[in-house]
Amino acid sequence: MAPPRSLVVPVAVLLLLLWGAPWTHGRRSDVRIITDENWKELLEGEWMIEFYAPWCPACQNLQPEWESFAEWGEDLEVNVAKVDVTEQPGLSGRFIITALPTIYHCKDGEFRRYQGPRTKKDFINFVSEKEWKSIEPVSSWFGPRSVLMSSMSALFQLSMWIRTCHNYFIEDIGLPVWGSYTVFALATLLSGLFLGLCMIFVADVLCPSKRRRPQPYPFKKLLPESSQPLKKVEEDQEADEEDVSEEEAERKEGTNKDFPQNAVRQRSVGPLAADKS
Repeated sequence: MAPPRSLVVPVAVLLLLLWGAPWTHGRRSDVRIITDENWKELLEGEWMIEFYAPWCPACQNLQPEWESFAEWGEDLEVNVAKVDVTEQPGLSGRFIITALPTIYHCKDGEFRRYQGPRTKKDFINFVSEKEWKSIEPVSSWFGPRSVLMSSMSALFQLSMWIRTCHNYFIEDIGLPVWGSYTVFALATLLSGLFLGLCMIFVADVLCPSKRRRPQPYPFKKLLPESSQPLKKVEEDQEADEEDVSEEEAERKEGTNKDFPQNAVRQRSVGPLAADKS
């Protein structure tokens, strides 16, 4: 019994879609997807990497040429890849992407920025004729493996995380804009205090402060031999003081003895002077 005609067309369309799905899937697999987790694969072999954004018109125009170029990747022994900067902000900061689309060539860990025409033929000639040798590679200071670029990657990831949290506070929780900013301000203040305490603790552990003890009287530190001359000096000073005190005592006694005699003389002289007058 033959199937109804109304089912022939949908079945045929379904078969065509199922037959074309593997071909479409195989074509897309020619361009490899690079993320923050597998970007270190770029350090081995030869690569052509495109940094794009789905909303960028220039990137959309480049996609057909890039897909066609990826089909030649196996023959040219080059890996063709792309990075979506909207989903991988860390790689955007690691490679300092300031314009879209941006294309890099990488050969055994040396990165060079491609700035030629953006057609399949030009891409193929750039790799096959090794035109990349005429371009100076990116400095090691600004290479994706450097500490500076790793810090930039972390900073870009942090900024994306802050934006995601801000949208969550406003759209999902319903906080006002100033409320979201207040949350971030308090979080920044508390994190700064915590980091400051950690730095003080680490500095105290690595470089402990030396407590100064009070120094004893300097004469107590002298050795017995060196202290003997000082003792003699002190004894001589004490003897001199005793001699001076004895002399002063004798003088006082002498003045006390002479005082009554002088007084008697003054008394005897007084009346005589009056009689003469």
